Amino acid sequence: QVQLEESGGGLAQAGGSLRLSCAASGRTSSTYAMGWFRQAPGKEREFVAAISWSGGNTYYAGSVKGRCTISRDNAKNTVYLQMNSLKPEDTAVYYCAARYSLERITMAAMWDYWGQGTQVTVSS
Repeated sequence: QVQLEESGGGLAQAGGSLRLSCAASGRTSSTYAMGWFRQAPGKEREFVAAISWSGGNTYYAGSVKGRCTISRDNAKNTVYLQMNSLKPEDTAVYYCAARYSLERITMAAMWDYWGQGTQVTVSS
C-alpha cells in the first residue's frame, strides 16, 4: 500500500504560480509512476500530468502543457507540480496518484493509489 498526501494548494491570482507537493509513504520501496489529476465542481476528474519512476518520462494534458512542470525527488518520496501562468479554469481539487505502469495514463480508473486532494483556486 502507498499513502499519498498533497500540500501546496491555495488561492492564487490569474497569472500567478503555485507548487503542489505530494509525499508518499508506505510501500515506497516499489517503483511506481506518479501523476496529478484535478476535478472541478460538476466535472469529471481529469488528467493533468504524470512522471515515470526515473523521472525520465513526463506527460502533460494539452490544457497545462507549457505552463506546468511535474518532477519528483525519489530520495524524499515526493512528487511536485509547478503551475505557472495560472488561469481561473485551473480552479479545482488537485489529486496525487500512483501506479506501477504508465499505460492509459489519462484514465483515472487505471491509477491504484490516491491522495485526499488539495484545493487550488485561481481568481481573475
